[in-house]
Amino acid sequence: MLHFKRCQHLKQITQKCFSSIHVKTDKHAQLFLSRTFALAELRKSWHSTHSLVGDKNIILMGPPGAGKTTVGRIIGQKLGCCVIDVDDDILEKTWNMSVSEKLQDVGNEQFLEEEGKAVLNFSASGSVISLTGSNPMHDASMWHLKKNGIIVYLDVPLIDIVSRLKLMKIDRVVGQNSGTSMKDLLKFRKQYYKKWYDTRVFCESGASPEEIADKVLNAVKRYQDVDSETFISTRHIWPKDCEQKVSTKFFSEAVIEGLASDGGLFVPEKEFPKLNCGEWKSLVGATYVERAQILLEKCIHPADVPAARLGEMIEAAYGENFACSKIAPVRHLSGNHFILELFHGPTGSFKDLSLQLMPHLFAHCIPPNCNYMILVATSGDTGSAVLNGFSRLNKNDKQRIAVATFFPENGVSDFQKAQIIGSQKENGWAVGVKSDFDFCQTAIKRIFKDPDFTGFLTVEYGTVLSSANSINWGRLLPQVVYHASAYLDLVSQGFISFGSPVDVCIPTGNFGNILAAVYAKMMGIPIRKFICASNQNHVLTDFIKTGHYDLRERKLAQTFSPSIDILKSSNLERHLHLMANKDGQLMTKLFNQLEEQHHFQIEKILVEKLQQDFVADWCSEGECLAAIHSTYNTSGYILDPHTAVAKVVADRMQDKTCPVIISSTAHYSKFAPAILQALKIKEINQTSSSQLYLLSSYNALPPPHEALLERTKQPEKVEYQMRALRRFFKEYFIRDCPMV
Repeated sequence: MLHFKRCQHLKQITQKCFSSIHVKTDKHAQLFLSRTFALAELRKSWHSTHSLVGDKNIILMGPPGAGKTTVGRIIGQKLGCCVIDVDDDILEKTWNMSVSEKLQDVGNEQFLEEEGKAVLNFSASGSVISLTGSNPMHDASMWHLKKNGIIVYLDVPLIDIVSRLKLMKIDRVVGQNSGTSMKDLLKFRKQYYKKWYDTRVFCESGASPEEIADKVLNAVKRYQDVDSETFISTRHIWPKDCEQKVSTKFFSEAVIEGLASDGGLFVPEKEFPKLNCGEWKSLVGATYVERAQILLEKCIHPADVPAARLGEMIEAAYGENFACSKIAPVRHLSGNHFILELFHGPTGSFKDLSLQLMPHLFAHCIPPNCNYMILVATSGDTGSAVLNGFSRLNKNDKQRIAVATFFPENGVSDFQKAQIIGSQKENGWAVGVKSDFDFCQTAIKRIFKDPDFTGFLTVEYGTVLSSANSINWGRLLPQVVYHASAYLDLVSQGFISFGSPVDVCIPTGNFGNILAAVYAKMMGIPIRKFICASNQNHVLTDFIKTGHYDLRERKLAQTFSPSIDILKSSNLERHLHLMANKDGQLMTKLFNQLEEQHHFQIEKILVEKLQQDFVADWCSEGECLAAIHSTYNTSGYILDPHTAVAKVVADRMQDKTCPVIISSTAHYSKFAPAILQALKIKEINQTSSSQLYLLSSYNALPPPHEALLERTKQPEKVEYQMRALRRFFKEYFIRDCPMV
């Protein structure tokens, strides 16, 4: 049973987090079952609504020239079903005139109304229907069609559409006024296509109608099979009896739960989806948002997050809150070195690339009538990023989702600390802990596994715990996008052709960022080597070189690069699970041994497999400062300390036979004292704001981060919420670890 004082502190915390919510249940099991039942019912409802069995239609949607009619006929032949072309079989028969004559007769606006009425009076079942390019611009008729079918969006590259329309000698389409180019009109139309589709078929340049028809059938099959994309724990032990049911979770459940009940991390049961060469090439000219939509749609089943809703989330996540319209641009530094700038988000670190999107995914996935408490451990950047991300949810979601982020009080930079505390909002709190990141992370994992703790929150407040660290799959997945996007940008800028290999060098602590690059390779990006860059806390470098993960007699050192001051690397478990052919029994053995004996050794065959793709080295504090100084002197570019660590290791480990993309994980403004020391600027003992403005006066690259400059103007908030949390933390743990 929970200690009485611990219950009192929990009560205080939860009352503050959910003071406006009054959800109570009599039993822990009652809420758990209702939550599970709610998810099951939602999925069951989705399946019954979207099944192709019986009278459902396949509805092909896309711009004029997308090939809907031709592809529809091929699909009809394959399935042996009726094929209906809206232009030929509905509109022209209803009007007794051609579509072009009708458009000329009534004009654009009236045409859309007449077209919509004709579709509303039409019904079909078990057919393939090819829409006109303008059908999606009429809401009522689209709702009418959507009730009885799956809408498949044929997403054809714009350049291909324009070329086809020229060959077809089509010089005017619905909505085109004098002075409007065909290209501009087609761009305008995209907003309507994105609104209605259930599943997308990405049509690479040069794909034949037969190939696209096969893609449509595969997309519909995937859409139907709501149970095909599931997740397992890294510690899942496969049953010997093949008839025994495997314990799996859906994407929405993995996001909600964060950590598996057995202490493992969720991973896809099957392989990552892979794009072919033509599909990747079609994304070279795409925006970051467009790339994210294509890639994440392939990784998230529409039963969990409908494609159109996912698109809305992505557009909200990567909008005006990013200082650079390219979101994660790639900059040529020198020689074969390229910098992937991941710091243009609102809090100035790579964490924004996932934590501007993850809260929207989480809010969508949670069932109604449940409250959630997000517990987060931060080594520096995650804290402010998660508080910022969850503060952007709508009012209703903020009333249901609260965040508490725990950071090492003396283990982050002064600016990071001020940023974390200053990012507290009505649904988010910061907690300073007199220990290190590893303790914070371990503490959260222990809380998740404590049934007394979780049971109390559930019974008293209808509140369930979850996480937003990279142990949560919904947090890790969006990071795959920027690694793929960086490669595509190099192709777009003419530095390489698609298919040429690159290396990536990533400052690594918790292994999530570099693991996301591994997943990008699995999706088809030709990454040759993953270069793991460590600071003085080089447990990962030692492991990659020896296969021995050894924490014995190793103490965490505080460095200029605090975000990778980590000894227990959580996401390494996911990669080892992948290398060991999903051997959950081995993962359980290794990580239990790490917990109990503080070390483990993997077999030689796994070491060799790891070293096929990974190389690693570490950087001293002196080398870090020297790299910042020399890079600024030669190129006028200021590296933050984490990027400097990666630059030193890349110089040492990369053979210069191909480009190396160095992940720049934070803006240098967050580490002004270290930068001033590296640049040998005397005015180092100034206030944080003075240091930032001094650095901004240097007119260096990258330019000053405006959101970070604004942060220095804001006073730190009163931390009355934090004291209650600290007292609770002190009571909760048996081991004596003093809290702030």
